[in-house]
Amino acid sequence: MRQIFKAAAIAVAGLVLGGAASAQSALNEILDGGVLKVGTTGDWNPMSLRDPATNSYKGFDIDVMNELAKDLGVEVEYVPTDWKTLVNGVVAGKYHITGSASISPPRMKVAGFSESYIAVEIFPFTTEDKADRFDGYASINKPEVKVATTLGTTFEKLVREWFPDADIKVVEAPARGFQEVLAGRADVFITSNIEGVTLQEKFPVVPVKGAEPRSPSPIAMLLPQDDQVWINYVNNWVKVKQAQGFFDGVKANWGL
Repeated sequence: MRQIFKAAAIAVAGLVLGGAASAQSALNEILDGGVLKVGTTGDWNPMSLRDPATNSYKGFDIDVMNELAKDLGVEVEYVPTDWKTLVNGVVAGKYHITGSASISPPRMKVAGFSESYIAVEIFPFTTEDKADRFDGYASINKPEVKVATTLGTTFEKLVREWFPDADIKVVEAPARGFQEVLAGRADVFITSNIEGVTLQEKFPVVPVKGAEPRSPSPIAMLLPQDDQVWINYVNNWVKVKQAQGFFDGVKANWGL
C-alpha cells in the first residue's frame, strides 16, 4: 500500500512538473528532498508532546505524521513552532504541513486545511480545591476570577469572548494556561475534551460544574493554501486511512 501511495505521489508530481505554467508543489519538494517537514508545538497532550531531554516527539499527531512519511517513502523532520506562529510557519514555507489544529475562519483566510479526522469540544476547568466556587459560565465571568490562557491559541480568542468581565491572564508558549491554574496564579482555564482527559489523569483538575461543552470544532492539518496538488494528496491520504481504520487505531492508542 505504501508503494501505491508513493507511486501516486510521483505521478501527481509529474503532472505538475509537466505543465510549464504550473507552480512547484510542496509534494515535489518532499519527494525530491526525501524529507517531510512537519510543524508541531510539542505541548498539546496527547496530540504532540516534546521530550526536551531527547528533543523527540510522541503523540497522536506524531503517529499520523510518521505514517504519512512512510507512505510517501520519505523521512520526517519535526520543526518546533508555537501556537502564535503555527500558521505563519506553514504560510512562509518553514514546514510542509502541521500537526492537528482547529479549523477556524481566521486560519482559513491564509492557510489550507486537510480533511478533518477528529473533533474537539471546549470545557472550562479548575482545580479540585476551587470547584465549589464555580457553577456554569456566568460564575467564571467575574472581575475577581482569573482565567489563564496561552497567547495565539484558539483558546485565547474563546476566553476573551466568553469571559470579557474576568481577569484574563495571557501567557506565552511554552507556558500554558493550565500551568498557571495548577500553580495557583489563576483560577480557571479552558481546553479541549482531548487534553482535559489527560490532564485529569495527572493533575487535580476538574471540569467546572454546570458548564456544558462549547465550540465543537473539527481538527485537521494546516497546509499551504495555494498548493492544491499537495492538499489533494493529503486529503485523499486521510480518506484512505480512515477507510482502513488507521485513525480509529491511533485514537484508541492514545485514549481518544
